[in-house]
Amino acid sequence: MELKRFFLKANNDLETADGKGIERKIVCRKCHKHIAVSQIRDNYFVCPECGYYFRVRARRRILMLTDRRSFIETDREMSSRNILGFPEYDDKLRAAMEKSRETEGVICGEGMIDGHRICIFSMDSDFMMGSMGYVVGEKITRLFEYASVRHLPVLGITVSGGARMQEGMISLMQMSKVSAAVKRHSDGGNLYIVLLTNPTTGGVDASFAMLGDITLAEPGARVGFAGPRVIEKSLGRSLPKDFQKAERVLECGFIDAVVPRRDQKEYIAKLLKMHER
Repeated sequence: MELKRFFLKANNDLETADGKGIERKIVCRKCHKHIAVSQIRDNYFVCPECGYYFRVRARRRILMLTDRRSFIETDREMSSRNILGFPEYDDKLRAAMEKSRETEGVICGEGMIDGHRICIFSMDSDFMMGSMGYVVGEKITRLFEYASVRHLPVLGITVSGGARMQEGMISLMQMSKVSAAVKRHSDGGNLYIVLLTNPTTGGVDASFAMLGDITLAEPGARVGFAGPRVIEKSLGRSLPKDFQKAERVLECGFIDAVVPRRDQKEYIAKLLKMHER
């Protein structure tokens, strides 16, 4: 990875510094209070006033969960092409790269969590809302294959609007491809932990996001296939306020635990210790 790219200024208020010694504030989307950026950062990107969870980019999540300087990225050079000649897709890809400062919608690699060696993939909402195209599927598949050979656990941090429509059936094929890699990894007796973040929907939710041996979620994360507006329109009636929220999905038995952001590293480290080979 090129260091100059790693330290590029990010395109959001929480990831950048003022540089003038002035304590900058932003408005919380939930409580609408002005909160100092330093307070939000120190509180794991959670509003200290109302508990609203700000979105955290893929690379930042990896830094928050892994031991210092332990993460080694793989397949960073891989990026999508407009293989179907879809109108304006080239422009969307360029815009996504500029916004996210990443080459694709997922970051993969190997690192350590509290001294435990682990493979990690982390999806990035700033890259076309974490949509799954053929490169996203290929990178995650390669990571599982790498982990399977070395008998390493995998941690998947998901955020996605689903399959990438600009790649048609090719993007949908990634659901089965990654799922097959997960199955081979499981058949080898290896651990797969999923951390669902807001939102995890569509084809990602319908495949590898829900195939973990242990499935965790952040508080308030939306987890489901079709969005609530689509379902309301189809059913012709309104849905409960907690529909598709992590806490409700936990009650229905699809999630093993809802873990606050500040506790996630410690929680995952305990799981890794319990499942050491």
